Amino acid sequence: MTRTERIAALKAAAKERVLVLDGSWGVMIQKRGLAEADYRGERFKDAPGQLKGNNDLLCLTRPDIITDLHMAYYEAGADISETNTFSATSIGQAEYECQSAVWDINYEGAKLARAAADRFTDRQRFVAGSIGPLPVMLSMSSDVNDPGARKVTFEQVYAAYAEQVRALYDGGVDLFLIETITDTLNCKAAIKAILDLEDQGLEKLPIWISGTITDRSGRTLSGQTVEAFWNSVRHAKPFAVGLNCALGAELMRPHIAELSRVADTLVSAYPNAGLPNAMGEYDETPDQTGHALHEWAEDGIVNILGGCCGTTPDHIRHVADAVRGLKPRQVPERPTAMRLAGLEPFELV
Repeated sequence: MTRTERIAALKAAAKERVLVLDGSWGVMIQKRGLAEADYRGERFKDAPGQLKGNNDLLCLTRPDIITDLHMAYYEAGADISETNTFSATSIGQAEYECQSAVWDINYEGAKLARAAADRFTDRQRFVAGSIGPLPVMLSMSSDVNDPGARKVTFEQVYAAYAEQVRALYDGGVDLFLIETITDTLNCKAAIKAILDLEDQGLEKLPIWISGTITDRSGRTLSGQTVEAFWNSVRHAKPFAVGLNCALGAELMRPHIAELSRVADTLVSAYPNAGLPNAMGEYDETPDQTGHALHEWAEDGIVNILGGCCGTTPDHIRHVADAVRGLKPRQVPERPTAMRLAGLEPFELV
């Protein structure tokens, strides 16, 4: 299929069934027990500092591992797999002094995912370009004594995302996934970078936006409620909006239900495998995750389900089995109104 045909197939599939996303990448890479040499390869053998932990580099130094993980998730039943590019921006890679590798990481990461997806003939598999959060925030001060202090400008954040999204596009992704959003203003910079691709004469790709509720308060790190967050990003007319990370299924459910009520687009959710234990590990079993997400699908509040921290291909297999045959959430038609947002939503009908 051409990319245009794949996008049409993705939208058609979303009308027919609950789509399944892949699971955690960090936990699966950690299980490989990789050494510093795996991250360095030949290209980065003389790079300064420690590179172990910079998982995005593995797209260049251990592509075999990344391909294996894509295949494992697709074989487990995932319709969509993310590129291994969660921190692949110049700002994110600056922590490892690997800014010069950003384009190659994203381009090769997209090519690896695309090649894995194309091996399957039973049904079309899709590739989501993963665009993760930054280690800096535009919405919050970097100095408690100076409310206006910021380590970066909007233009710098935009430029970092613009480099990433263009490389992902050229590498062959089917859609963009702005995920684990803690700062809505950072997200807006990523949205603009994606929308500007159209001004460059490139094909319009679907945008998927996934925020993060950081604790039981029901707010993002930059302070917004779920509805306020949706009001802040709905101008992008995303293919899907949802939540991921930070919470397990039990604590995430009320926030997904609220998003399902207000969002006039597809709703996604990929929670952690419960909350981490005292050792920082996740104890929720695959059947527990599958059971919880089955209820969400059965209640008609989601269109896309997957897993975040602590989830494995086995978790995704249970989720795929649990939602098979269930109808996806029906996208509601909301009345025309002026909807604004600060930390709280505002609606004027």
